[in-house]
Amino acid sequence: MYDRKTIEEITREYQRWSDKLEPTLAKRPERKAEFINTSGIPIKRVYDPTDMDDFDFLRNIGLPGEYPFTRGVQPTMYRGRFWTMRQYAGFASAEDTNRRYRFLLEQGQTGLSVAFDLPTQIGYDSDHPLAQGEVGKVGVAIDSLKDMETLFDQIPLEKVSTSMTINAPAAVLLAMYIAVGEQQGTASKDLRGTIQNDILKEYSARGTYIFPPKPSMRIITDIFAFCSQEVPQWNSISISGYHIREAGSTAVQEVAFTLADGIAYVEAAINAGLDVDEFAPRLSFFFNAHLDFLEEIAKFRAARRLWAVIMRERFKAKDPRSMMMRFHTQTAGCTLTAQQPKNNIVRVAFQALSAVLGGTQSLHTNSMDEAFCLPSEEAVQVALRTQQLIAHESGVTDTVDPLAGSYYVERLTQEVYDRAQKYIETIDELGGAAAAIEKGYIQREIQDSAYRYQKEIEKDERVVVGVNRFQIEEEPPKDLLRVDPAVRTSQIKRLEKLRSERNNDKVQDILGDLRKAAGGSDNLMPIILEAVRAYATLGEICDALRDVFGEYQPVSTLGG
Repeated sequence: MYDRKTIEEITREYQRWSDKLEPTLAKRPERKAEFINTSGIPIKRVYDPTDMDDFDFLRNIGLPGEYPFTRGVQPTMYRGRFWTMRQYAGFASAEDTNRRYRFLLEQGQTGLSVAFDLPTQIGYDSDHPLAQGEVGKVGVAIDSLKDMETLFDQIPLEKVSTSMTINAPAAVLLAMYIAVGEQQGTASKDLRGTIQNDILKEYSARGTYIFPPKPSMRIITDIFAFCSQEVPQWNSISISGYHIREAGSTAVQEVAFTLADGIAYVEAAINAGLDVDEFAPRLSFFFNAHLDFLEEIAKFRAARRLWAVIMRERFKAKDPRSMMMRFHTQTAGCTLTAQQPKNNIVRVAFQALSAVLGGTQSLHTNSMDEAFCLPSEEAVQVALRTQQLIAHESGVTDTVDPLAGSYYVERLTQEVYDRAQKYIETIDELGGAAAAIEKGYIQREIQDSAYRYQKEIEKDERVVVGVNRFQIEEEPPKDLLRVDPAVRTSQIKRLEKLRSERNNDKVQDILGDLRKAAGGSDNLMPIILEAVRAYATLGEICDALRDVFGEYQPVSTLGG
């Protein structure tokens, strides 16, 4: 970016300036002997044009809305339209969650994001013995199409975009959403939203899996094929780095492991006979916005560029939309503290700002009280207002990619890119993401990073305000939102009523057909949709698939 004579002159001037610092450093030493970010990247005292000496502007940075998309996937980004403000919510019953959704929409939220309870996430109905104590606790309980109808009561699906954090039973919840749309008079081709549908990160970082990898990948590619024809505006997967980061990975690992999973899904779809440009434009991603402000911005920019290169060079995609990394961001739940919870408002604001400066398409901001409980209405309103303040008052949305050209941000973007690429090369050598997970490689890398991070906090090498420094005496929190255990009782009564009123012979016939289809090679989505319309329950559909596919047993990561 600079001619050789200028670079040499800057190098000489830097050395002169550096030599002059010696008396200052002797009198007033820097806070640390070495500054290193969370990914282990050394941070220089100052960055200058020599740090961009090998940069090719068009190859590395480029222009917004064009390959390699470092600067964003849209030419005008937020000058044209703000990101989707999508607060993640779900608790107790469908009625309770519906009231929260309507409150959020009234407050100016522009998209819905559904949190499901643990039984729903692992394919059990609320009356299953393993569901006891968990119904409605970390999300809404959805047992059948009846619950889905209630969840979206008075919410017109043709006007909202809905994201659903669901993985192993994603096909079932998507089918329920399509069926609700049909009842409202909204054709599947007009539905907009996302299912997470990312099973690989469940094996390595989160744990809400049901089936082994091979049949799980088949279900995912069935969804890709079905959505490309029947639900063309739907994002058929949200490849998630968020949970990888929450489990303790570094920013570099978050990019690398997420994109390695993405590579596995693209390969599986191609092997299933799909054309890359047929399904890739509807792939989406989900990232974490963590604490290191500038590292996070660089992470988002590096991830976008790296995915574009992978899609064009490895998979020979021709459609520019296949190379675009569109992503949702959520602020880092793992950074919220129970101590001095109002500090979380500030943490979330910085994290949200990094996501916006990094070019996110959709954003959820965590609430200040989530270290204790599900968020109150006041806390979630503050979280939403944080996004609105960034959008309307900060000025950062008036130009595209405003930190482009910063010597530090560009150097850091390149460092994240290079280090993530090396991880991907290692995973390729192990046989791909699925094989790396089966061998425990990805899990061990995450565990090692999480351990190092925690030790830094315990040794006071990493400051967490209000936790290991700047503590105060505090009263215990009051008026926390708690889910009534009676939710399970009411859900069981609904299930009993449903099973007494539906055509049970028809349900059993369809479930039998589903087992046969699972044992063959037909696309499973149409028959799952048929089962949902007949009011087969989530647990019944997942059990039919369990009968054929079995259940995944995790590998041990102990002993290297």
